[in-house]
Amino acid sequence: MLAGARAVFRASYLSHSAIRSMSTGSQGVEQASSNAIFGGKVVKYTHQSSAVGTPMVFSVFIPDCAKEGAEVPAIYWLSGLTCTDDNFTHKAGAQRYAAEQGVALIAPDTSPRGLDLPGEHDAYDFGSGAGFYVNATQAPWDANYRMEAYITEELPALCKELLPISSAASIMGHSMGGHGALTLAMKNPGMFRSASAFSPICNPTQCAWGHKAFSGYLGDDEASWKAHDATELIKQYTGPELHFLVDQGLADNFYPAQLLPENFEKACQDAGVTLTMRYHEGYDHSYYFIATFIGDHVKHHATVLKSVS
Repeated sequence: MLAGARAVFRASYLSHSAIRSMSTGSQGVEQASSNAIFGGKVVKYTHQSSAVGTPMVFSVFIPDCAKEGAEVPAIYWLSGLTCTDDNFTHKAGAQRYAAEQGVALIAPDTSPRGLDLPGEHDAYDFGSGAGFYVNATQAPWDANYRMEAYITEELPALCKELLPISSAASIMGHSMGGHGALTLAMKNPGMFRSASAFSPICNPTQCAWGHKAFSGYLGDDEASWKAHDATELIKQYTGPELHFLVDQGLADNFYPAQLLPENFEKACQDAGVTLTMRYHEGYDHSYYFIATFIGDHVKHHATVLKSVS
């Protein structure tokens, strides 16, 4: 398995050695870069994904406390349309807060890459960089656009083998990634102990972004789309508490038409589900907004992760 790769990670982390590649059986994980930050490390990895059938990239932050062999909780971050793992890693400033809280951050890419399917690169809101964290059922997307399986099956298993992380995990995201964080947490009860989002697409079955993505990836049966809609999922959710936190900027040019947070807020109220929904005057859809409040989100998740054994 990946025990050898994990040992190499620990050795390279402890010694602060140069970038190296790691052979890990069929996974073929390679360490592409490594940078010290706030006493810890930001490391970028590439590997051949079995879930999507293409090479994939993800970045991690491992805090200083993991140097002594301790396993730390992990928070997964799902990015929005057009983004890669670099947007969050470079712009959010989350590593400072993760270092303070002693938690790892894991940021994957947003779609398969390198396929060049017909029309894949024609629009910012469908195809490349816009996987929507679903498993596509429509050709030609169904063979590779399986981001739900990648995020909930392959990536956690890979990270658990490769990194000094415990089984305690939470999830957060932005925009399309906020949609992913909320829906995947509800669709996998017990996998994530808390979920949060910035400017999430809360009700994609009722907005243009969702209609375009879901009709392309999932087909024309709109009833099937509800399984990927946070507002619809919360109406029937019976799993453990997810400690929802959502931040929405009121100067966001996609608010309310594409995001519809009030619909999710009402659905939570009707279902008796606790949600902390915060609206912020003057903030837009950008990483300036995320950077302002990311510390709150990291602390929110860390508190939950450390309160449950």
